[in-house]
Order: sequence, then structure tokens, then C-alpha cells
Amino acid sequence: MPARAIQSATISFGLVSIPTKLYTAASSESVSFNYLHKKCAGRMKQQYFCPADSEIVERSEMVRGYEYAKDQYVLFTEEELDALESPKNNSLEILEFVPLQTVDLLYVAKTYYLGPDKGGDKAYKLLADSMTRTKKVAVGRYWTRGKEQLVLLRPYKNGLVLHYVYYANEVRAFDEVDTGATGTFTPVESNLADKLIEQLTTDGFEPDRYRDTYTDRVREAIEQKVAGQQIHVSHQQPTAQIIDLFEALKRSLKTDSAPEQASAAEVAQSLKTNSAPGQSNAEVAAQAPAASKAKPPKKAEPRAQRRASKATG
Repeated sequence: MPARAIQSATISFGLVSIPTKLYTAASSESVSFNYLHKKCAGRMKQQYFCPADSEIVERSEMVRGYEYAKDQYVLFTEEELDALESPKNNSLEILEFVPLQTVDLLYVAKTYYLGPDKGGDKAYKLLADSMTRTKKVAVGRYWTRGKEQLVLLRPYKNGLVLHYVYYANEVRAFDEVDTGATGTFTPVESNLADKLIEQLTTDGFEPDRYRDTYTDRVREAIEQKVAGQQIHVSHQQPTAQIIDLFEALKRSLKTDSAPEQASAAEVAQSLKTNSAPGQSNAEVAAQAPAASKAKPPKKAEPRAQRRASKATG
């Protein structure tokens, strides 16, 4: 099904005008829930309560207020706020072109696809091709919904994308972040870190390789509830904690130079898979080949099992 436009925008720079349409580029697929009354499972309704008058207030009886000091407000009517809005002309004015590498991704807030509107095909394509050849992006202002939005226009595949970006005063300074104590590293530590990065380096970012596993579990649980099935929750084994940075780097850089030696994770998995009911990890480890005797991380015992052991003991 073809994409559905959500807004329109007329790109203008110099004497050139290009009619375009905006399309949603990305949207969250997270699962949302509604609040229900536990007693009857009826959906809850939000209401606004005034504690001063002890009554529920309808939206028609509300005004907007800005708190300029503690519990002190200046009031605005909808008409006063409407008078402050910019003209609603959906104009996208290009102010300048800048090199793509000078744009900090921290400033990007939202992204939309931009396609040509009726009569703008040729000019749209020409602008996209020119920006691709010159490796430039456009900085502009987009008048929409009564506000002036700072935007970036960027060539993408065979067309253009529009980025909503934050103004400079909306981005916090990184200097405000506590980055910890400064320190120096030995050449060996730096070399290990470099090797680890090299070991995990791929040709490029491929989003299809990753999934939101939390959302997958929630959707699976919903399907089970709808089908009247019992929900099964698996308890994951906690990973071993390594405090020493140097030791962590060395363990992360286990290579295939000694394939006959099993890693700690492999031994832990073997203990989990091969242990008989009631058989301890130590007994299974004693039966394993000598070449595989790496120390496994301590296996977490589910709470339900611990309670059962105490009850039978």
C-alpha cells in the first residue's frame, strides 16, 4: 500500500519553489496498555480535579497558565496564544547549505520522508541530485502548526528526507556530565581494547540484525492470554561480574588459537544442559574432560526451586 502523506511543504530557495509532501519515516512499535478498573475491568476515564473548589473541572472551564514563580502564574487565553503563532503557510525556506560531516546527530529530533507533490517532480529530483554530488545538506525553517521548526534537508537514496532538529538552547552541554576521574592506560591495555573493537567490527550498521526482544515477549504473552494459555517466564542466568578492566579485556579476547579449551560460558552451558535431576554442578564438572575445566560462573537458582528445597529439607 502506498505511503500516506501527513503534511505538505513548499521548499523555497532563491526564486525556486518545490511543492512536496511529508511522510512518516519511523514510528515506535512498542506495546501500549490502557488502565482498567481492577474490580470490573472497565476502562478508566481521566478527569481534572480542582482541590481548591473540590470539584471536577471540564476542559471548557480551563485556561493556560505559565508558572513564573512558585505557585504564581500568568494566564493566557486561546485567542492570545493564537495571535502569537506564525502564519500557517507550510513554507520550508532553505537558509544555507552546509557539509554533511559538520552536522552533529545529537541535534536530530525527528525524521520524515519528503516526496514531490503535483508539479514538483523535476525540481525535486534536481535538488536531490545536486545535494548528493556536492555532499551538502540544507538548513532551513519550516512553518508548520503555527510554529517555526528548524530543519535539515538531506539527500536519501533517490529522494530527500527532512530532519526536525533542536535549537542550540535545547541541547544540554556535555560538560555538565560527570565523566569520572581521568586516568592513563598502559600500552598493553590500549592494545587489548583496540583488538576487542577490531574483533567486533563489521562492514556497516544493519538494523535488520536486531530486534526489540522485550516487545516480542510482551506480544507473545498477550497472544497467550488471548488464547487462554498460561504464561511461562524463563529465568535468565546472571553473567559473572568482572571488576578489573584488564582482566575483562583479556577474557573478551579469547581467540580460536586454543579450540580444545572450552570457555567459561561453554562450560556453564554444558553444566546446565547435561546435569541430571538432583545432580550438582560439581558432580557434572568432575565428569567433564580435563580440557574443559574452566571455571563456570555461579549458576543462579530460581526462587521457586530454593523454596521447594527448604520445604522438603
